[in-house]
Amino acid sequence: MTERAISRFPVPKLEDLPEDIRERIMAVQEKSGFIPNVFLALADRPDEFRAFFAYHDALMDKPGNLTKAEREMIVVATSAANQCQYCVIAHGAILRIRAKNPLIADQVAINYRKADITQRQKAMLDFAMKVSTRASEVGDEDFEMLNQHGFTEEDIWDIMAITAFFGMSNRIANVTSMRPNDEFYTLGR
Repeated sequence: MTERAISRFPVPKLEDLPEDIRERIMAVQEKSGFIPNVFLALADRPDEFRAFFAYHDALMDKPGNLTKAEREMIVVATSAANQCQYCVIAHGAILRIRAKNPLIADQVAINYRKADITQRQKAMLDFAMKVSTRASEVGDEDFEMLNQHGFTEEDIWDIMAITAFFGMSNRIANVTSMRPNDEFYTLGR
């Protein structure tokens, strides 16, 4: 198989990276067995790399009423709406693992309304999709609907912030032509 570029922009060599970034990438490689291409694609811009992953971690790794699988559902559904191949494939793999369900990511990416998820999760994704595609229309009725499903103000902020952050990430991945790692396709299946 021919080696294909992971980005249309320069991808630095690991040995040329600042130590903190190299250490983070190596820790991810040790944990997952490979280096997700997003790490390499963003590494050429160290300050942006650090800011991107600091905000990513603050949103995706925090404790709260949203499970880690639900956070990944938001990423998969909204990334599908944004036609972001990298994020659907990469976060779909993480969703399968976190939900312990080999079918869920494909269902959520194609049509979350028909996916085998709870009504609460569908309400969460309805709101995330509205934030993703029609944020100017969000109003009190959206908050009331989410409150009826047991979401707190903190949860609603998390849904909004995850959606917004990955909207940015989707655009970066699409413009850079970021390739998903082949390993993602089989994880959690």
